[in-house]
Amino acid sequence: MEELDIDAMTSRFRARAKAVRQRGIPPLEGPERKRFIDQARIDFQDYAIIGDATGSVEDGILTLRVDLRFKTPTDQGPA
Repeated sequence: MEELDIDAMTSRFRARAKAVRQRGIPPLEGPERKRFIDQARIDFQDYAIIGDATGSVEDGILTLRVDLRFKTPTDQGPA
């Protein structure tokens, strides 16, 4: 089995989150448009969470750690 590159994996998820944010909305109307937008919001959230994770593999178990605590702009560090 190949060694899992966790950094590459999380990088791919960050790229997917960015792609969801940048993709346009197809010409949909009414309920279909709302469903598309709602699904894009969920997709972005899921991809972004995994993209922000730090991971490790111990005894064959992949563990992803995600800090879900809210950060204010002052918590972000220097601009």
